[in-house]
Amino acid sequence: MTAPTNAGPSSASLVRLVAARELSTRIRDKGFIISSVVILLVIVGAMVFQVLAASGDDETRVGLVGGDASVTAALQAQGEALDVDVTVVEFDDGSAARTAVDEEDVEGALLAGADPELLVRESAGSTLEAVVQGAVGQLAIADQLSAAGITELDVPEVAVTALDEDAAADAQRIVTAIFGVVILYSLLILFGQFIAQGVVEEKSSRVVELLLATMRPWQLLAGKILGLGLLALGQIVAIGVVAVAAALAFDVVDVPGDLISTVAVVIAWFVLGYAWYAAVFAVAASLVSRQEDLATVLMPTSMVLVVAFFIGIQAASDPGGVLARVTSYIPGLSPLVMPVRQAAGEVALWEIALAVVLMVLAIVLVVRLGGRIYSGALLRTGGKIKMREALAAERT
Repeated sequence: MTAPTNAGPSSASLVRLVAARELSTRIRDKGFIISSVVILLVIVGAMVFQVLAASGDDETRVGLVGGDASVTAALQAQGEALDVDVTVVEFDDGSAARTAVDEEDVEGALLAGADPELLVRESAGSTLEAVVQGAVGQLAIADQLSAAGITELDVPEVAVTALDEDAAADAQRIVTAIFGVVILYSLLILFGQFIAQGVVEEKSSRVVELLLATMRPWQLLAGKILGLGLLALGQIVAIGVVAVAAALAFDVVDVPGDLISTVAVVIAWFVLGYAWYAAVFAVAASLVSRQEDLATVLMPTSMVLVVAFFIGIQAASDPGGVLARVTSYIPGLSPLVMPVRQAAGEVALWEIALAVVLMVLAIVLVVRLGGRIYSGALLRTGGKIKMREALAAERT
């Protein structure tokens, strides 16, 4: 009778164990919590600011002295033509009107009559002047036509034809994509730093030696990427939900479907971008053993992220340009460029498919090659290790 053998935990179990460890550690990290709260507050604050800025000039209070119902109607009609909500406040005399203007109860007061006069505290804004001047002009023309015996005018209605009916929706999608790219860039930097710092901490404290006694280096790398990836995905989904809810609640967007689809595209590209950058950051961090040396090895990858970010912003103004088109296929750059091009509607399906395939192939290549470098460098402490040395160490 043979004794039972202990096969040990499977690779999947070990990866899940590392992922759970990374997830539980970082979700309690004060830096992560603060950054998440700040991002959400910035999103809601941006929506509130946009609402306040957009509603700042859409209402005007105009005082009126000596005018009848026709003057009030003319002022309100002119306001509708200028997309301004005009409130007419009637006063008994000029003295009361002056007091109201001086105390800023009204923006200005119209003294109706043969020689109309507009009272303002300092100067008349363009909106107020346009409303009053337009209303007075309409009344004067109506009086002159009436005196000439003309009671009706056959004025044709001007038909408005938009050459690009989807321009407003396209603009909203592009703005959403740009905002999403900013969030995507911030999270890639944040979680890339988390992974890199964790690798160096484990090397400097020799914790990695204990971990590698029970698992292989690629299992440790996969667990780190998976654990922080789930946390990052949860964060960007939460940000997307809050952004969409705030935009709909404050009536910032006109086409909710376009907003939701653009947010979904940004999240999808984040998953691909995170997988690539997380592996690169982890491998780069394994080449050093001190936090002081971390910035040096992360600089090249960080610069790629910065370049991708600025190209993505530039793609908003020229989504069909050569720079935007070429970089939207380059792995590492495409996650921050392609979402903007897709939002602008300048991308064919085959282009998206090609960019995704190239990105997936790049992820596989980085993980395989990076895993070898990671394995060879992880147990070597001291100064900075070269990639060639790490690859040589992995073969021995």
